[in-house]
Amino acid sequence: MSTPLHTTAIIGEPEVVEDAATAENSAAWRMLKDAAIAIRELQVKDGSIPGAADPETHAAATEHVAAITAGIRALAPAFPHDAEYLAASVADFERWASEGFGVPDFLDSLVAFQPQQHRTDGIRHLVVFPMYTQNGSSDRLIEALIVEAIWPEFIAALEAGDYGNKLFVSLRLVDFTPGYDTNSAVLFPETVAMREIPTFTWGAIFQDREAARYRRVVRAASEITKLELPDAAARMLDDQDLTEKTFVMWDIIHDRTHMRGDLPFDPFMIKQRMPYFLYSLEELRCDLTAFRESVAIEKRLSAQDSISAVEQEMLEHAGLVQYAVIFDRIFRFAITGSRVRNYDGLGGQLLFAWLHQRGVLHWTDTRLTFDWDAVPDAVIALGEAIDDLYWRSIDRPKKAHWLAAYELVRSVLTPNPASVWARGLSDEVLAGLPKGYTDAVMDDEFPLSMFFEALEKKMRPVIESTSGIRAGDE
Repeated sequence: MSTPLHTTAIIGEPEVVEDAATAENSAAWRMLKDAAIAIRELQVKDGSIPGAADPETHAAATEHVAAITAGIRALAPAFPHDAEYLAASVADFERWASEGFGVPDFLDSLVAFQPQQHRTDGIRHLVVFPMYTQNGSSDRLIEALIVEAIWPEFIAALEAGDYGNKLFVSLRLVDFTPGYDTNSAVLFPETVAMREIPTFTWGAIFQDREAARYRRVVRAASEITKLELPDAAARMLDDQDLTEKTFVMWDIIHDRTHMRGDLPFDPFMIKQRMPYFLYSLEELRCDLTAFRESVAIEKRLSAQDSISAVEQEMLEHAGLVQYAVIFDRIFRFAITGSRVRNYDGLGGQLLFAWLHQRGVLHWTDTRLTFDWDAVPDAVIALGEAIDDLYWRSIDRPKKAHWLAAYELVRSVLTPNPASVWARGLSDEVLAGLPKGYTDAVMDDEFPLSMFFEALEKKMRPVIESTSGIRAGDE
């Protein structure tokens, strides 16, 4: 049983908050957040409260919902751009309570929440939904957040030009409930509990968390590997704002890439069960596209006789994106998470090995070095290899595409010695359904190299320390 809230006296008429910049310090937010945390203890995986038939449990749940809705009403004047959504949120909460706290349905408030229409630097949102959090909790529990948009002028210029992405939202975490005291760095509408799936119109990434995590991990990894960072890359480790903007630029290009190119399949691979190395190649393709486009932006702006202040910032961050892609991929992605179908980890391993085998990355005398002048061409070549795989696979059957993708990865990384894919799938599997192919992939089909095994042991405490990180924690 959760601890009862002591907010009854102000429920229905808490203080009205009119300034979003101070909302996280208000009594209304504390009441809302405390109630959200308390009601989570009554919920089960699907978000319902199965004990609601018990009078005591029902009374507690009703009190928590009353506190949540009172908090939303009191905070709403500080978020006038979200008025329709916040009103719908109150209605969804009240309906959930009146119907007995079954599986929550917040479709109406989700449809009303449209943060992509308010991409103004510094604008804030109050977000309250029953939802799961990627890389956090798989349970659809009540989460409450105050978030802030990151949308500098040069990003607005990129989006208005060659890198249009009307669905992309860049955010900073201000305060949050326990589902985000985790590794989760995204806010996606599909995670919300709802009766049916609408057309999604936005997706958000918390670049402040990505930036803070990057700075802590890369600082430690560069010390361990004795890597002498280029001056521009070193600046990122001491400047959270600079790194946040770099990640916004990286992510806006990455996100739109899922929908672009010669794609042999649904770009987001929705409801498809495939060998995890296919997901590795897709995510890596998008990152390498961000790298390649940043190289192109850097070359174009550097060749101009004069550039504006906005273009100067774009030029600076184009160079930083290239460092961020490389270091985040090889230092964090490769050794973060379990070894069970870790597709982001595999992508990091693949990039490291590709650069090493092409002689632009060196691990010599226990020191990591790069031939930076040669790195861009090598990184772009890997992206082109994946693009060529995709282009050829438009004319291939699905299973043949899978086999070709495996060969691309295998040409760079050594498979698990016990792999049946590496030895060759049996005629029975080859002639059978795709499920047989997927089932034959080992959980750790491409184990860590000796380099990464040693690095992971030294970096493990640092990686673990980044759970729940935000700007200011680094």
